[in-house]
Amino acid sequence: MKNAMVIKRALSRSGAFLKHFSHGVVVAMGLLSMAALVAAAIEPQSAARGLPLITIAQAKAEPMPAAVDVATEAAGEPEGLPQLPPAVADAPAELSPALDRVRSYVARRYRVSQSALLEPLARAEQSAEELGLDPLLIVAVMAIESSFNPLAESTVGAQGLMQVIPRFHQDKIGPEATPNALFDPVTNVRVGALVIQEGLQRYGSLVSALQYYGGALKDENARYAKKVLSMQARLAAVAAADA
Repeated sequence: MKNAMVIKRALSRSGAFLKHFSHGVVVAMGLLSMAALVAAAIEPQSAARGLPLITIAQAKAEPMPAAVDVATEAAGEPEGLPQLPPAVADAPAELSPALDRVRSYVARRYRVSQSALLEPLARAEQSAEELGLDPLLIVAVMAIESSFNPLAESTVGAQGLMQVIPRFHQDKIGPEATPNALFDPVTNVRVGALVIQEGLQRYGSLVSALQYYGGALKDENARYAKKVLSMQARLAAVAAADA
């Protein structure tokens, strides 16, 4: 009798377990069926759009492709185009130690950037060597004429650092020069030095050449020449300091 009761309880527990197990199997089968229906619904849409199905594992494993310019992709890569050579920086202008001291002095006195003074002063040295002039004479003319303002323009049309009047010296500027060529500091200094040389060749003395440059040949006191020569002497003292 006791054994019969044990067997009955065991069968009862087995029946409850089978009942719960069957219910779990039914639920699981239902979930799988729903997943299959969803996949079946998505796959035709993806196929219709030409989109591949990507699993979560693939998405994690494969990096996203880089963005592509549609217009470039459609046009394709141009072929046969010439390649530009690498940019070559212009060689930096250099000054002699004496003129470099002058540059520092001018920058302080006239409140001008030392960097802005580098190229015109280097051009002054170069032109002076080519024409047999004193570079400090050219710098002195810049000081008197424009106080080192490359954009200065007078009421009579004199332009730039050395206040050259274009209509009188077009032969020195060049036939292909633009109307604003003399506002370029390097061009202006080159042309201004040529005007000084022209005055020397015409009149034979530096004072007369400077009076010619300043448009004051009729001034018997040569006041313009005296101002330039006084400035030249001051710059020479600066250039010689600590030499």
